[in-house]
Amino acid sequence: MAETNVSTKRQETTKEDKRAELTRIISKTARHLVPFLLLMYVMAFFDRSNISYAQQSYMADTGLTAQGYALGSGMFFVIYAFLGTPANLMLRKVGARKWLTILTIVWGIVGASMAFTNGTSSFIIVRVLLGVAEAGFFPGAIYLTTIFFPKKQQDQIRGLFYMGVPIAMVIGAPLSGLLLQMHGLLGKPGWFWMFLIEGILAIFVGFAAWYCLDDSPRVARYLTRDEGELLSQAIEEEANSGEVKTESSMSGAIKSWRVWVLSIVYFMIQIGVYGITFYLPTQVSGLIGKKVGMTVSLVSMIPWACALLGTWLLPKISSKYGHHPQFVALILLVTGLAIALSPFVPPVLAIVCLCFAATGVVASQPIFWRMPTELFTGAALAGGIGMVNMVGNFGGFFAPNLRVWFDTLFGTLGSGKAGLVALGSFVLVGALLSWIVGLSERKPKNKATSK
Repeated sequence: MAETNVSTKRQETTKEDKRAELTRIISKTARHLVPFLLLMYVMAFFDRSNISYAQQSYMADTGLTAQGYALGSGMFFVIYAFLGTPANLMLRKVGARKWLTILTIVWGIVGASMAFTNGTSSFIIVRVLLGVAEAGFFPGAIYLTTIFFPKKQQDQIRGLFYMGVPIAMVIGAPLSGLLLQMHGLLGKPGWFWMFLIEGILAIFVGFAAWYCLDDSPRVARYLTRDEGELLSQAIEEEANSGEVKTESSMSGAIKSWRVWVLSIVYFMIQIGVYGITFYLPTQVSGLIGKKVGMTVSLVSMIPWACALLGTWLLPKISSKYGHHPQFVALILLVTGLAIALSPFVPPVLAIVCLCFAATGVVASQPIFWRMPTELFTGAALAGGIGMVNMVGNFGGFFAPNLRVWFDTLFGTLGSGKAGLVALGSFVLVGALLSWIVGLSERKPKNKATSK
């Protein structure tokens, strides 16, 4: 009897030691992987959104119309959305290290080439090529978090990753404003230097990716063989435990109504993201009565600084209490109301509304991704994430075009009230759909209802 008790205690001690070792390995992996993925996302967002800071001067110098700007800004997301799934399947085939290195270098080259565009046609062509180059990065990064981290840690890891959006805007605002001040250097406009320099920075990050990324824990150069094996086994055991209802085939994922509803929710979130991103400097310019430059760029930092704090805090709260669909619904409710109210209140309150809006559209996303990733396993995981990303990112195409269309339809192009009300309404629809998904998950699920 005494020998049995000793044996049981030894087993419990071994399990505790294993859990402690796994926690240490996860922390080590996070310290190595997350900062670089964050840097890559910052550079990606630089190159897709810096046009918002150059909008006024670029349109004046090249003759680009408001409709041409909206079309070019949105076309990025058409090709970006369509290529997300095949790009993620390609990453799974060739490995994250090689694939993400190539993508980053290519998008840096394309981003720098924006400096040499001179009208509507070249603007749209380069934006489409940028969408091609960036298509595989975001879904690839989300997929990478599922390879390197257990589900319990994924919320916080993706929350840290999503901080790339507000960091890009906080850093990008003054950086882009500063580069725009180089107007006239060597006879070139400020936007020329902004596109060129920020594109070159992405190229350097691409070369660094070859030395900083790995394909899986088992081959990670910063982990010992035993560490990589322990982490991989923990993630594989979790995926096979049956604790979370998942689909293991693409056909099963496609048949799940929740996948399509969540795709629409993500679509509505992206409408909010890019409806704000592409026009925030212009909106702030109108609020404070100054042309887009350093002052407007600094004021534009305020909403993104709030988003940075919210993206760090809200996923931690969500991870602690669960109820992810309801949490996302609440965030989107506040976000949609803030966007819709922003053109009807005094400037100071409008900035406050933009703070809530920027925080909501960014901080909701790492929490959102907990929902679709729990529906997939195995090969379907890469393709399933790409599918949700594909449908959702069409919101990036519709956002600028919807805003211009509603402003033109209601004759308020100058003030932008109709466009902002429309954007806020779409985000509110996303809140409602997320809440419906949450209600459905309260009901007992069996094999028939999980597909």
